Amino acid sequence: MSTSPETFTAFRIHRNDKMITSGFESISLGDLTPGEVVIKVAYSDINYKDALAATGKGRILRTYPLVGGIDLSGVVVSSEDARFQAGAKVLVCGAQLSEIYDGGYSEYARVKADSIVNLPEGMSLRDVMALGTAGYTAALAIQRMEDNGQIPERGAIIVTGATGGVGSFAINMLSNIGYEVVAFTGKTEQEPYLKALGASRLINRHDIDMGLKPLETAQWGGAIDNVGGDTLAWLTRTTNVWGNIASIGLAGGFKLESTVMPFILRGVSLLGINSVEMPLSVRAQGWKRLASDLKPSKLDLISPTTIKFADLPNAFDAYVDGTVTGRTVVEIDASLDG
Repeated sequence: MSTSPETFTAFRIHRNDKMITSGFESISLGDLTPGEVVIKVAYSDINYKDALAATGKGRILRTYPLVGGIDLSGVVVSSEDARFQAGAKVLVCGAQLSEIYDGGYSEYARVKADSIVNLPEGMSLRDVMALGTAGYTAALAIQRMEDNGQIPERGAIIVTGATGGVGSFAINMLSNIGYEVVAFTGKTEQEPYLKALGASRLINRHDIDMGLKPLETAQWGGAIDNVGGDTLAWLTRTTNVWGNIASIGLAGGFKLESTVMPFILRGVSLLGINSVEMPLSVRAQGWKRLASDLKPSKLDLISPTTIKFADLPNAFDAYVDGTVTGRTVVEIDASLDG
């Protein structure tokens, strides 16, 4: 594998007098944050966090300037860590890329060895970016629920934020391993899409009376929640005995107005899902499952779009506006996937 060039192209985010600017720049390895492994990047992807960071609509970065992109896949160019040799195909998802470390929107990346996972057998460099942090987070939620005793026999799993990346993957994965899945969404026009993923039925979030009692009628064997706020509080009141709720997102608010009654009278468990900071062993196990029993059967339906690196700046606004359906892969050097 050849060494990296003196300069290369990266999509970099700056803050000047509280104003966020971003765009392509020619930089060198010396401009990147420290790390033991240099990777020639094949693909990245677009997550909601990426769009917020690049447009300045959300406070994602903790330091400036940084290369954007929380995910990447590619081939190792050089390594100071014996676990990763030059020529190895690898991926990095989350791991505080484009938060405190330079990310994947670059022809070359330099990353911490403990954030890297070897490409799972049977998957391509594009496949893992079609999954990205969204797919990995859904898998981690299911894994944690199962570790805490979740089984299909306990009833249907309701998935909120169902048309988003995490929600879409969760529906497809859960359906594939034998769960009945209910999609909770305000986008009822997406019913054909959600049912194609494996949802047995839809609930329109606009039609729900969430009630105010400490305990409402138990309806769900468990839940994967991407919304937070009042929706999460409602899930605690309506989840059945020994059900698990995986809490992932806060699009509906970060406050949780609840009581202890669901937890002590029904034994409901609230599981926080953090896909960014975790031991490498946990990260590797999640990707192993994504290549086996949790491998989505509808990957092309969930991640239908691939754009060229040069087109990246024009893709963010649709994510911020919420008009995107499905995930987008960013092609930086597809020749590495051979």
